[in-house]
Amino acid sequence: MTAAETGAAPLVVVHPDPAVLSEAAAARLLTRLLDAQSVRTPVHAVLTGGTVGIKTLAAVAASPLRAAVDWSGVHLWWGDERFLPDGDPDRNETQARAALVDALVADAGLPADHVHGMPAPGAVVDGTTVQTPEQAAAAYAADLARFAPASVEEGVPAVPEFDVLLLGMGPDGHVASLFPGHAGLAARGATIGVHGSPKPPPERVSLTFDALHRAREVWVVAAGAEKAAQAAAALAGGPVTEVPAAGARGTERTLWLLDAAAAALAA
Repeated sequence: MTAAETGAAPLVVVHPDPAVLSEAAAARLLTRLLDAQSVRTPVHAVLTGGTVGIKTLAAVAASPLRAAVDWSGVHLWWGDERFLPDGDPDRNETQARAALVDALVADAGLPADHVHGMPAPGAVVDGTTVQTPEQAAAAYAADLARFAPASVEEGVPAVPEFDVLLLGMGPDGHVASLFPGHAGLAARGATIGVHGSPKPPPERVSLTFDALHRAREVWVVAAGAEKAAQAAAALAGGPVTEVPAAGARGTERTLWLLDAAAAALAA
């Protein structure tokens, strides 16, 4: 079975423009967290960066529904990160904190230790100073493993069964930091260090497809005409080596949340 065939088949939802897409994705995310909290705790959500991803988080911050979520029972993770110093404005975590996360910690009851940022260069983890993307990836894998189910099948990465995992998609069809033609597409385990990224900066840390496929729901959120060709190719089924987004599948549900421009070429 190929990565494009693993998990739930995609359902496409189209919104008229990026602004409506961000607002709708935010409402959907809050509803998903509430629904998940009605049946289990804690709840694990994976955040994404990018223009639409950060606007979605800002819309969550502004929503009155935000107060309905028990944030003390939520853990926040990232699908990938630029291997840049802590607080660098280009880090996904830095942007997410400004848009939403710091406010949740300050006044909504989200425990600071429930915010699982990927280690930055110079971070000290268990007495070791992180100097490479591989060290950051290993440290993040260890953090993920602490919240994995008690029994994990052989060959399955030790990660939480994420309740919802958000992904942006680049114009080249990449998701997280899994790029077309890169060796990371076939990586096993939970995380990888990325070198030679075609999109700056060249060094990154990313979840693998193995980890992405542990999410109950995977949502690909994309806007803009420059995404249309790759969205159509991914929704048509691959190949993942050329269109990594084709491999973004959840175990229970896969949603493609698009604006009209990004959806223009999809069948």
